[in-house]
Amino acid sequence: METVNQVLAALKKKGSAQSRKIYSRHGAPEEMFGVKVADLKTIAKKIKGNQQLALDLYDTGNSDAMYLAGMVADGHQMTKRQLNAWVKGATWYMLSDYAVAGVAAESRHGRDLALKWIKSKKTLVASAGWTTYSNLLSIFPDDELDLDEIKGLLNHVVDHIDSASNRVRYAMNNFVISVGSFVKPLLRQAKSAAKKIGVVEVDMGETNCKVPLATDYIAKVESMGRVGKKRKSAKC
Repeated sequence: METVNQVLAALKKKGSAQSRKIYSRHGAPEEMFGVKVADLKTIAKKIKGNQQLALDLYDTGNSDAMYLAGMVADGHQMTKRQLNAWVKGATWYMLSDYAVAGVAAESRHGRDLALKWIKSKKTLVASAGWTTYSNLLSIFPDDELDLDEIKGLLNHVVDHIDSASNRVRYAMNNFVISVGSFVKPLLRQAKSAAKKIGVVEVDMGETNCKVPLATDYIAKVESMGRVGKKRKSAKC
Protein backbone atom coordinates (compact mmCIF):
# COMPACT_ATOMS: atom_id res chain seq x y z
CA MET A 1 0.00 0.00 0.00
CA GLU A 2 1.79 3.07 -1.25
CA THR A 3 -1.04 5.42 -2.14
CA VAL A 4 -3.84 7.05 -0.17
CA ASN A 5 -6.48 5.30 -2.28
CA GLN A 6 -4.93 1.90 -1.60
CA VAL A 7 -4.90 2.55 2.13
CA LEU A 8 -8.47 3.85 2.09
CA ALA A 9 -9.56 0.73 0.25
CA ALA A 10 -7.88 -1.43 2.91
CA LEU A 11 -9.54 0.58 5.66
CA LYS A 12 -12.94 0.26 4.03
CA LYS A 13 -12.59 -3.54 3.99
CA LYS A 14 -11.84 -3.57 7.72
CA GLY A 15 -14.65 -1.20 8.68
CA SER A 16 -17.83 -2.40 10.37
CA ALA A 17 -21.23 -1.01 11.28
CA GLN A 18 -20.73 -2.06 14.91
CA SER A 19 -17.48 -0.10 15.24
CA ARG A 20 -19.04 2.91 13.55
CA LYS A 21 -21.86 2.78 16.08
CA ILE A 22 -19.42 2.61 19.01
CA TYR A 23 -17.24 5.43 17.69
CA SER A 24 -20.30 7.58 17.03
CA ARG A 25 -21.29 7.26 20.69
CA HIS A 26 -17.88 8.64 21.57
CA GLY A 27 -18.35 11.65 19.33
CA ALA A 28 -16.79 10.50 16.06
CA PRO A 29 -18.00 12.23 12.87
CA GLU A 30 -19.84 10.39 10.13
CA GLU A 31 -16.85 10.33 7.79
CA MET A 32 -15.32 7.03 8.86
CA PHE A 33 -15.33 3.32 8.03
CA GLY A 34 -15.26 2.17 11.65
CA VAL A 35 -11.96 0.29 11.81
CA LYS A 36 -10.83 -1.33 15.07
CA VAL A 37 -7.55 -0.02 16.51
CA ALA A 38 -6.02 -3.51 16.30
CA ASP A 39 -6.65 -3.55 12.54
CA LEU A 40 -5.25 -0.03 12.21
CA LYS A 41 -2.05 -1.22 13.89
CA THR A 42 -1.72 -4.04 11.37
CA ILE A 43 -2.05 -1.63 8.46
CA ALA A 44 0.32 0.83 10.15
CA LYS A 45 3.09 -1.78 10.19
CA LYS A 46 2.83 -2.10 6.42
CA ILE A 47 3.25 1.62 5.74
CA LYS A 48 5.51 2.58 8.64
CA GLY A 49 8.19 5.06 7.64
CA ASN A 50 6.17 6.65 4.84
CA GLN A 51 5.91 10.16 6.24
CA GLN A 52 4.31 11.75 3.20
CA LEU A 53 1.65 9.07 3.09
CA ALA A 54 0.87 9.74 6.75
CA LEU A 55 0.44 13.45 6.01
CA ASP A 56 -1.77 12.70 3.03
CA LEU A 57 -3.91 10.31 5.06
CA TYR A 58 -4.57 12.95 7.70
CA ASP A 59 -5.63 15.38 4.99
CA THR A 60 -8.39 13.01 3.78
CA GLY A 61 -10.69 14.00 6.65
CA ASN A 62 -11.59 10.33 7.14
CA SER A 63 -11.40 9.57 10.87
CA ASP A 64 -9.85 6.11 10.45
CA ALA A 65 -7.24 7.43 8.02
CA MET A 66 -6.44 10.34 10.34
CA TYR A 67 -5.97 8.07 13.35
CA LEU A 68 -3.78 5.79 11.23
CA ALA A 69 -1.72 8.82 10.22
CA GLY A 70 -0.96 9.44 13.87
CA MET A 71 0.33 5.89 14.19
CA VAL A 72 2.56 6.17 11.14
CA ALA A 73 3.87 9.74 11.30
CA ASP A 74 7.33 10.40 12.71
CA GLY A 75 7.01 13.27 15.17
CA HIS A 76 10.66 14.21 14.70
CA GLN A 77 9.88 15.13 11.08
CA MET A 78 6.82 17.23 11.87
CA THR A 79 6.93 21.01 11.67
CA LYS A 80 5.01 23.38 13.94
CA ARG A 81 2.83 24.38 11.02
CA GLN A 82 1.92 20.76 10.30
CA LEU A 83 1.14 19.99 13.94
CA ASN A 84 -0.97 23.12 14.30
CA ALA A 85 -2.87 22.11 11.17
CA TRP A 86 -3.38 18.63 12.59
CA VAL A 87 -4.81 19.84 15.89
CA LYS A 88 -7.11 22.27 14.11
CA GLY A 89 -8.29 19.44 11.85
CA ALA A 90 -9.07 17.03 14.69
CA THR A 91 -12.80 16.31 14.72
CA TRP A 92 -13.07 14.31 17.96
CA TYR A 93 -11.01 13.40 20.99
CA MET A 94 -9.51 10.18 19.60
CA LEU A 95 -7.74 12.36 17.05
CA SER A 96 -6.85 15.33 19.25
CA ASP A 97 -5.81 13.38 22.35
CA TYR A 98 -4.24 10.33 20.73
CA ALA A 99 -3.26 10.80 17.10
CA VAL A 100 -2.19 14.45 17.40
CA ALA A 101 -0.93 14.52 21.00
CA GLY A 102 1.17 11.39 20.51
CA VAL A 103 2.93 12.75 17.44
CA ALA A 104 3.32 16.23 18.94
CA ALA A 105 4.96 14.90 22.10
CA GLU A 106 7.59 13.10 20.06
CA SER A 107 8.37 16.20 18.01
CA ARG A 108 10.89 18.85 18.99
CA HIS A 109 7.99 21.28 19.32
CA GLY A 110 6.03 19.27 21.90
CA ARG A 111 6.43 21.50 24.96
CA ASP A 112 5.96 24.78 23.10
CA LEU A 113 2.83 23.57 21.37
CA ALA A 114 1.41 21.98 24.51
CA LEU A 115 1.69 25.28 26.39
CA LYS A 116 0.14 27.15 23.46
CA TRP A 117 -2.72 24.70 22.93
CA ILE A 118 -3.59 24.55 26.65
CA LYS A 119 -4.61 28.22 26.46
CA SER A 120 -6.98 27.67 23.52
CA LYS A 121 -10.70 28.30 23.93
CA LYS A 122 -11.37 25.42 21.55
CA THR A 123 -12.03 22.28 23.56
CA LEU A 124 -10.19 19.76 21.37
CA VAL A 125 -7.16 22.01 21.00
CA ALA A 126 -6.89 22.63 24.76
CA SER A 127 -7.45 18.93 25.42
CA ALA A 128 -4.68 18.07 22.98
CA GLY A 129 -2.42 20.53 24.79
CA TRP A 130 -2.89 18.92 28.20
CA THR A 131 -2.52 15.45 26.73
CA THR A 132 0.62 16.40 24.83
CA TYR A 133 2.21 17.67 28.04
CA SER A 134 1.12 14.51 29.86
CA ASN A 135 2.82 12.49 27.14
CA LEU A 136 6.02 14.51 27.56
CA LEU A 137 6.06 13.59 31.24
CA SER A 138 5.81 9.92 30.34
CA ILE A 139 8.78 9.77 27.96
CA PHE A 140 11.31 12.41 29.02
CA PRO A 141 13.73 11.94 31.96
CA ASP A 142 12.88 14.08 34.98
CA ASP A 143 16.09 16.10 34.61
CA GLU A 144 14.91 17.24 31.17
CA LEU A 145 11.58 18.51 32.50
CA ASP A 146 10.84 21.96 33.93
CA LEU A 147 9.60 20.98 37.38
CA ASP A 148 8.62 24.50 38.37
CA GLU A 149 6.55 24.82 35.22
CA ILE A 150 4.83 21.52 35.96
CA LYS A 151 4.06 22.67 39.52
CA GLY A 152 2.47 25.77 38.02
CA LEU A 153 0.35 23.65 35.72
CA LEU A 154 -0.77 21.49 38.66
CA ASN A 155 -1.89 24.65 40.46
CA HIS A 156 -3.68 25.78 37.30
CA VAL A 157 -5.59 22.49 37.19
CA VAL A 158 -6.65 22.83 40.83
CA ASP A 159 -7.83 26.40 40.25
CA HIS A 160 -9.54 25.99 36.89
CA ILE A 161 -10.66 22.38 36.35
CA ASP A 162 -14.20 23.02 37.58
CA SER A 163 -14.73 25.80 35.05
CA ALA A 164 -13.07 24.00 32.12
CA SER A 165 -15.09 22.44 29.30
CA ASN A 166 -16.05 18.79 29.41
CA ARG A 167 -13.21 17.10 27.55
CA VAL A 168 -10.61 19.51 28.93
CA ARG A 169 -11.54 18.46 32.48
CA TYR A 170 -10.82 14.88 31.51
CA ALA A 171 -7.41 15.82 30.09
CA MET A 172 -6.58 17.96 33.13
CA ASN A 173 -7.40 15.08 35.46
CA ASN A 174 -5.14 12.84 33.39
CA PHE A 175 -2.38 15.42 33.62
CA VAL A 176 -2.44 15.22 37.42
CA ILE A 177 -2.32 11.42 37.16
CA SER A 178 0.60 11.64 34.74
CA VAL A 179 2.61 13.88 37.05
CA GLY A 180 2.04 11.49 39.94
CA SER A 181 2.83 8.46 37.85
CA PHE A 182 5.84 9.60 35.83
CA VAL A 183 7.55 12.47 37.68
CA LYS A 184 8.91 11.11 40.93
CA PRO A 185 10.20 14.45 42.34
CA LEU A 186 6.65 15.83 42.12
CA LEU A 187 4.77 12.87 43.57
CA ARG A 188 3.82 14.77 46.72
CA GLN A 189 2.55 17.78 44.76
CA ALA A 190 0.58 15.55 42.40
CA LYS A 191 -1.06 13.69 45.29
CA SER A 192 -1.98 17.01 46.86
CA ALA A 193 -3.51 18.26 43.61
CA ALA A 194 -5.38 14.99 43.14
CA LYS A 195 -6.87 15.28 46.62
CA LYS A 196 -7.95 18.86 45.98
CA ILE A 197 -9.71 18.17 42.68
CA GLY A 198 -11.37 15.00 44.03
CA VAL A 199 -14.02 13.43 41.81
CA VAL A 200 -14.02 15.08 38.38
CA GLU A 201 -17.40 15.11 36.67
CA VAL A 202 -17.25 14.60 32.91
CA ASP A 203 -20.19 13.80 30.64
CA MET A 204 -19.01 10.70 28.76
CA GLY A 205 -22.11 10.57 26.57
CA GLU A 206 -23.77 7.26 25.72
CA THR A 207 -20.75 5.23 26.82
CA ASN A 208 -19.68 3.16 29.82
CA CYS A 209 -16.43 5.10 30.16
CA LYS A 210 -15.58 6.53 33.56
CA VAL A 211 -13.23 9.28 34.71
CA PRO A 212 -10.39 7.78 36.78
CA LEU A 213 -10.10 9.10 40.33
CA ALA A 214 -6.65 10.66 40.40
CA THR A 215 -5.99 9.87 44.07
CA ASP A 216 -6.73 6.17 43.60
CA TYR A 217 -4.84 5.91 40.33
CA ILE A 218 -1.67 7.50 41.71
CA ALA A 219 -1.90 5.37 44.87
CA LYS A 220 -2.11 2.24 42.73
CA VAL A 221 0.97 3.21 40.69
CA GLU A 222 2.81 4.00 43.92
CA SER A 223 1.86 0.67 45.52
CA MET A 224 3.25 -1.13 42.48
CA GLY A 225 6.55 0.70 42.83
CA ARG A 226 6.22 2.14 39.33
CA VAL A 227 6.30 5.88 40.05
CA GLY A 228 8.81 7.49 37.69
CA LYS A 229 8.96 4.56 35.29
CA LYS A 230 8.97 6.09 31.80
CA ARG A 231 7.45 4.78 28.59
CA LYS A 232 9.37 4.17 25.38
CA SER A 233 6.80 5.96 23.24
CA ALA A 234 4.06 8.52 23.70
CA LYS A 235 1.91 6.63 21.23
CA CYS A 236 -0.48 3.94 22.34
